[in-house]
Formats: sequence, C-alpha cells, structure tokens
Amino acid sequence: MKTIAIITARGGSKRIPRKNIKEFMGKPMLAYAIEAAQKSGIFDTVIVSTDDEEIAALAKNLGAEVPFMRSAKTSSDYAITYDVLEEVLAEYKKINIGFDTLCCIYPCVPFLTADSLYKAYNQMFSDSHDAVMPVCKYPVPIEWAMIISEGKLMPNDRAAQLIRSQDLVPKYYDAGMFYFCKTSALLEHKTLVPPNTGAYIIDETECQDIDTLEDWKSAELKYKIIKGA
Repeated sequence: MKTIAIITARGGSKRIPRKNIKEFMGKPMLAYAIEAAQKSGIFDTVIVSTDDEEIAALAKNLGAEVPFMRSAKTSSDYAITYDVLEEVLAEYKKINIGFDTLCCIYPCVPFLTADSLYKAYNQMFSDSHDAVMPVCKYPVPIEWAMIISEGKLMPNDRAAQLIRSQDLVPKYYDAGMFYFCKTSALLEHKTLVPPNTGAYIIDETECQDIDTLEDWKSAELKYKIIKGA
C-alpha cells in the first residue's frame, strides 16, 4: 500500500501576495503542511506541486520532493485541484510508479496536525470509505439564517426559525485543509469527493480560512492563543 501526499502550492496569489511562502509565526506558511505530512508517518512520498521556482526551492529545503514542475495547463487560473492531482499521478505513471492512496493537502494550513492526518487516513480504511475529508460543524443551525431584503432583516425561512436546535440535524462544512482518496476512486469519479466519502470531524480550533489579510491577522492571533506563542 503506497501513499503519497501532494501539497498544491501555486505561485500566484492575488489577495495575499506570495501567500504560500510568506512568513507565518516564524516560518514559511508552506512549512506547516510539509511538517504535518512528514510527522504523520503515513506517506511514502511527500511532494509539492508548484509552478514557482522559489516555492520549489523552499519545498526541497524543507524536505519535500518536487519531482517536476506544473504544466501551463494546471498552473492557470482555470485549473481545478483534480487537474493537478491527475497530472501528478500521470507523471509518476510514466516512470512506472503508482500509488494506492493520495492525500491532497492545501499549503495554508498552520493548524493542521500530523495526528489529524494519521487519524483521517486510518478512518478511511476502518470505515471502508473511498475517501475522507475534514469537516467542521456549523456553530449555529444554518436553518436559522437571516437575509437582508430591501434594507430589512428577515428570516430566510420563517418556518425553520420555530424549530428547536436539538431537533435539527447538525450540518458541516468543508474545512478546506486536506482530502484523502483512493487513487482508483479519484480517477474513476474525477473528484476528490467520490460518492463513498467519509467525514473526519475536526475541532474548529484547527479550521481557519486564510484568503485575505484580515484572515491572516486573525490566524496569527488564534495561533498565539492556541500555542501560547
């Protein structure tokens, strides 16, 4: 059983320039994803897929592999994550190397732990899933959502407002951190979330979107609180 971690770190970042290698709490952001993958002990290979020479050099210095650079197709603004993963598998296939399982890890995950990767990986097999993705529980029922219409605040669904929280089924959202998938299922369904996908529920302390400078500042504050830095 061979497993590969593919960290997708494209060079372009419009809202936070050079986000993937920008220093976060003392080290490059990319380092957190690489270190978590390495420490989990479950991967035969940890690679970084990038189109950027500076990112590639940093990744190698951090102990990851960069066996090839991304093509122009998978480096464009229109490429999706599946395209990147398919390209990596295809390039390895050219040299007769295959992987039974892969884990796509996004590069801006300073709260990702090796323990979460390890547990999610094992859960995929123990629960007989083809894939597993981390999710967080919505802090409040989404059925109680409000909208603003013509300057007035009103319930999105008035009937749902009357339902007690304990009578509602919990809802979850994609944490956007990593995706485990059996390669056969990935290639068959052409998605990281095939029909037989399990949920690895993580605590909200591990979940943090970092898309804007405001997100970045919030993540730094959160990191200081959690890590006591």
